[in-house]
Amino acid sequence: MRSDLPSFPLSLLPTPLHPLPRFSAWLDAGVEVWAKRDDLTTLALGGNKLRKLSFLIAAALAEGATDLVTTGAIQSNHCRQTAAAAAKAGLGCHVVLRGQPDDRPGGNVLLDRLFGAQIHWAGSPDTQPLMARVLTDLDRQGRQPYGIPLGGSTPVGAAGYAYAWMEMAQQAETLGAAFDAVVFATSSGGTQAGLAVGAGENGWEGEIHGISVDHSAGRLETLAGPLTEATAELLEARRTHPIVVHDSYLGGGYGVVGEPEREAILALARSEGILVDPVYTGRALAGLFDLARRGFLKGRVLFWHTGGTPALFAYEAELAA
Repeated sequence: MRSDLPSFPLSLLPTPLHPLPRFSAWLDAGVEVWAKRDDLTTLALGGNKLRKLSFLIAAALAEGATDLVTTGAIQSNHCRQTAAAAAKAGLGCHVVLRGQPDDRPGGNVLLDRLFGAQIHWAGSPDTQPLMARVLTDLDRQGRQPYGIPLGGSTPVGAAGYAYAWMEMAQQAETLGAAFDAVVFATSSGGTQAGLAVGAGENGWEGEIHGISVDHSAGRLETLAGPLTEATAELLEARRTHPIVVHDSYLGGGYGVVGEPEREAILALARSEGILVDPVYTGRALAGLFDLARRGFLKGRVLFWHTGGTPALFAYEAELAA
């Protein structure tokens, strides 16, 4: 697998890899849970998108971009990290958010503003028409906008997680920690595609469980499958790992906090002092709970923590304990 894809430094790597002994004891399901801490990628309070953005920023700068334009939900971790990455790279940033401006003004929305992003409100779940308009307007102003799709999920972005797998595999070898399964939150497919390429190239024979936070398994498989192939082609990888998606944990829908997410957030916070967010990592950890308790996970399990902590501050009412 090629290792020379241009990147722009955004994170202090490697992120920690360590066991969660008190959490494993609390779960009491016969598994030993570890965490890969991509909530600690440093910039903008961390998160998985920085690994993707490292390569996307490099591509944007190579094209002479002056501005980044991206999109996401109101409490988008991706938009928050894109805004910070743009600031670090000296680029303008425009984020197109779903919904209305008075919805959940704290959390990531506050940070978008602090990092200098210009926020455009779509007024509906469909942000694509407004994103296209923002790109056109910037072009007419003589700017050079670089569009980044939802989650940064392109082959260039997904490459960040193919490399992340290799980072984790080297750490695991050093620590003598062989994993039987990996569990993480999946939504736009980029992280899953990258992990599939990295695990395949590494020859890993365990199971990768993507816990969907918003889409059906079929929908995510149609997103992640072709993206995996395109990422493998870009990186000249010889093989990929199978795509597995679980869609049984969608609860009340995207961004709706239910009892499973609340239990997961409180359990990890009170056993290990680690925070997961209500939308992504909380839902993925709830999926890990269920899979472990039903016997689908065995041995040593890696929870790949993809970040999202700032969104907690927009869900105070739902999480008050």
